[in-house]
Amino acid sequence: MSEEIGEILVQADELQHRIKQMADQIAGDYAGKDLLLIGVLKGAFLFLADLMRHLDTGCEVDFMAVASYGSSTESSGVVRILKDLDAPLEGRDVLIVEDIVDSGLTLQYLLRTLQARGPASLEVCALLTKPSRRTVDLPVRYTGFEIPDKFAIGYGLDYAERYRNLPYVAALELSDD
Repeated sequence: MSEEIGEILVQADELQHRIKQMADQIAGDYAGKDLLLIGVLKGAFLFLADLMRHLDTGCEVDFMAVASYGSSTESSGVVRILKDLDAPLEGRDVLIVEDIVDSGLTLQYLLRTLQARGPASLEVCALLTKPSRRTVDLPVRYTGFEIPDKFAIGYGLDYAERYRNLPYVAALELSDD
C-alpha cells in the first residue's frame, strides 16, 4: 500500500451499489431511445464499463480523450482534445460519462463542443462531483457521489497515471518534501 493513498472517500461496494441505481434510472429515462454513451478517457473507463453492464437498455459507446491536468493536481484551465469521437452525434441522445466534475471547466468545454454537433439531447452522468470547487454552473443529470475538496484517486482516477487500479476512491496524500 502506498503512503500516498489517504482516506477512503467511497468504498468499492458503495460504488457498485450506486452505479446500479444510476443505471436503472438511465435505463428508465432512455427506454426506447438511441442512446450513445461517451466515455471521457482515461478516468471514466471503469465507471463506464460497470455502468454499461448494469444498463437494461440498448446503447452504443464511444470515447473522447481530453487533457487539462497533465501530471498536476490542479487543472490548467486549457482543454485539449487528444482523441475525438468516431460516431456522429446528429440526432442522437447522448450521455457524457465522466469520472469527476471538479471546477467544471473541462465539462463546460465538452458540452459546448458536443452541442455544436447537433445531438437530439445531451446530458451528463458523473460518478463524483466536488461542488465546493465548481467555478461554472453545469447541468449534471446523474451524480453518483459528492466528495470533499480532496484530490481523488482510484477506480479510474489517477495521479500522474498511477492508482487507477484501486477498487475504491481515496484521497491523495502527498508529502511536503
